Amino acid sequence: MINCRRQDHIYLLCIICTGFMLLTTETRNLSLTYCPPVPPDLQGPLKVNEVPKNFSITTNSSYYTNVDIGGSYQPKTCLARHKVAIIVPYRDRWDILTHFLYHTHQILQRQQLDYRIYVCEQAFDKTFNKGIVMNGCFKEILKLQPNVHCFIMHDVDLLSIDDRNMYTCPTYPRHLSVAIDKFHFYLPYATLVGGVLAMRREHYLLVNGYSTNYWGWGGEDDDMHARIINKHLKVERPPASVARYKMLKHTHQKLNPARMKVLRTAHIRIDSDGVNNVKYKLLNTTFYHLYTHFLIDVGEQPK
Repeated sequence: MINCRRQDHIYLLCIICTGFMLLTTETRNLSLTYCPPVPPDLQGPLKVNEVPKNFSITTNSSYYTNVDIGGSYQPKTCLARHKVAIIVPYRDRWDILTHFLYHTHQILQRQQLDYRIYVCEQAFDKTFNKGIVMNGCFKEILKLQPNVHCFIMHDVDLLSIDDRNMYTCPTYPRHLSVAIDKFHFYLPYATLVGGVLAMRREHYLLVNGYSTNYWGWGGEDDDMHARIINKHLKVERPPASVARYKMLKHTHQKLNPARMKVLRTAHIRIDSDGVNNVKYKLLNTTFYHLYTHFLIDVGEQPK
């Protein structure tokens, strides 16, 4: 584990180490051919297994010795066709995060991706603002990995149960969590993009990321759909027979009662409310073995 704070020399060391890994990767890439278009080790439908008692996400894991510090991985025998950043907004769900990391790393590796998992946690006991957390995380990722072009926004409580549901970014934004067991494997409504959403970097910037005006749970994902449509993009979905997820049990938060009122003005705020003017403070960056952790202060909710 490497803990980085912008105020000390350790942060500079982290940046140097990241640069060294990029240089090593470039040298390695010269001797490899691209991975097959269809990964050969996909299993299809999956069983969700219990997390082993000796599995830890705070120390180096013997279960994933091929994962590099910070939760990054790339195939060893071929050159990945896709470079992906997984963004996981997080708060107060330690057991669920542990299960997510144990389950998800193996799927991403079978998909032969060059990936890195980022866990983005809102600091302090303040009203949650997913939009600020996501936009802040997006900006910090580009500082560490300026060459990543595919972002997967992923709820921590969703586990993929079919590894043929590829974590890549096609021509248009792709909603990956089409069929969730909680909803009897049916899409609850046609404009849903919450859960797991894949977007190219240029599309995230085009729609100006997430709205930062939703304080409390709910609304920001429906706002994202409005942004996607307003910018003349469309939402793709894999078949429900493949895009299947198990939702881990957790205590559901109280919905934001003002979300529908804010949502009615979504089309007006797109260019003035989002990643281009998000205000946050990055308190800490920690490179654990299986993930990179950003601790983000979103500030105070306006009165």
